[in-house]
Amino acid sequence: MNAADLFVQCLEVEGVQYVFGIPGEETLEINEALDQSKQIQFIAFRHEQGAAFAADVYGRLTGRPGVCLATLGPGATNLITGVADANLDRAPLVAITGQKALRSAHKEFHQYIDVPQVFKAVTKWTQRILTPDTVPEVVRKAFRIAILEKPGATHVELSEDVASAPVIGKPLRPAPKLMFRASDKERREALAILDNAARPLILAGNGVIRSRATPELVAFAEKTNIPVANTFMAKGAFPSDHPLHVSTLGLQSKDYLTCGFDRADLVIAIGYDLVEYAPAFWNPNKDKKILCIDLVPSEVDAHYNFDLELVGNISYVLKKLTEETTYRNGDDYSLGLKRLMAEEKKQVGSDSDFPVKPQRIIADLRAALGRSDILISDVGAHKLWIGRLYSAYEPNTCIISNGFASMGIALPGAIGAKLAFPEKKVVAAMGDGCFLMNSQELETAVRLGLDFVVVIWSDREFGAISWHQKKRGFKPAGISFTNPDFVKYAESFGCRGVRVSRASEFLPALQKALDFKGITVIDVPVDYSENMTLTQKLGQNICPV
Repeated sequence: MNAADLFVQCLEVEGVQYVFGIPGEETLEINEALDQSKQIQFIAFRHEQGAAFAADVYGRLTGRPGVCLATLGPGATNLITGVADANLDRAPLVAITGQKALRSAHKEFHQYIDVPQVFKAVTKWTQRILTPDTVPEVVRKAFRIAILEKPGATHVELSEDVASAPVIGKPLRPAPKLMFRASDKERREALAILDNAARPLILAGNGVIRSRATPELVAFAEKTNIPVANTFMAKGAFPSDHPLHVSTLGLQSKDYLTCGFDRADLVIAIGYDLVEYAPAFWNPNKDKKILCIDLVPSEVDAHYNFDLELVGNISYVLKKLTEETTYRNGDDYSLGLKRLMAEEKKQVGSDSDFPVKPQRIIADLRAALGRSDILISDVGAHKLWIGRLYSAYEPNTCIISNGFASMGIALPGAIGAKLAFPEKKVVAAMGDGCFLMNSQELETAVRLGLDFVVVIWSDREFGAISWHQKKRGFKPAGISFTNPDFVKYAESFGCRGVRVSRASEFLPALQKALDFKGITVIDVPVDYSENMTLTQKLGQNICPV
């Protein structure tokens, strides 16, 4: 047995089912060992970035580290964007890269860079394996650190000489995660803060989903009768159709929900990562009383100077608080904001204009997808509309990258999502700007025999940048481009291609695509003049008295 064989045995013990990547000369031993594995399937992607994005979304959906593989030099650097995305989106991921023989590391040679040094900036931990006997320890540590709160990416480098070296050893067994529990004293202090609050508001973050704490959050909100808002990355952490759900927080401008935060005298932040949405946007005057409930101590921020922090397993903390607290009178103001959002959705969701308004696309997406189906949003103007208006009823049914917020994630992410949950319907929502960044992975999806839908919001420009330029009073510049014929482009990969020519065509086309065995790409021309209409509306005083 060589070190590569032992390495793959360690991956098997960690429960790895898929390794996404591109092989190289310096990973031949690892790829051979993977090929011999009866448990792990190596999936060849067309670009390392796509492989990393697939591992990223797979890890975020399952809670188990997604694994990606690349060779040295350019292969390794091509992984970085997806690895960084996983790290800031708090998705567990383990990146593996090959390397030339270590005996050459002291001098200049072909394709060599210090890969662990490069990955240090985008991971929680990175390590070069120096001797074959340390493989079990390094692999176990990489997976352990990747899943510990807050989850993220780790990186392991295995050089070709170490990989081929003989070794005697066996994998280390995974240990259970630690469960911290807030003390009785801290919970009593939290209850006192709750009792003294007149207008509390719950802010649910991505940590609620990572902790699988939605049932406990719902029970706590119902027992206390406190309204709940969520971040973009926590859509579905609290059901959008629950009477206590207010809306989603994420636009960097005034919205109905910010009115609720303006009025709240206590914000209960649960599983909230500051990277999701800066507290300066909802606590600009630094005057909010804040109760923080999270798995680990919070980041320091002048706008997030909490009054009390309960550090512990979120499900446990919420369950105990629910047992110990009492029902309170409701806040009609916050729930009134929910009604305003519902009225807006109803008004614009049936608009028949063409090109199609973003609100109509979202309404049709929601109508076509089931409660547990998965919508993956790429990054761009469409992400802001999805974040604001798409209703999510269950955790991990609306995936938005809002930590690193990298364009190009949705298509390879859909591959990871479909492999993780083959029984669910999956839609990748992408602007035409981000679609061509990783559209080559259509071939990967077709080769794997997967079924999902890609919806391209077409406007032939980088819409989000144009939106920001106009808001700043700048003339849009450097944002326009042309597109290929997306229908023919899709067909060239063996996919179905559909172009929508009227607003009324999108929903039936989407429903048909969701039932199709294979990949369907739907080209939907979008009217992004709605961006500035929304900006003008939100710039007014929209808060009810």
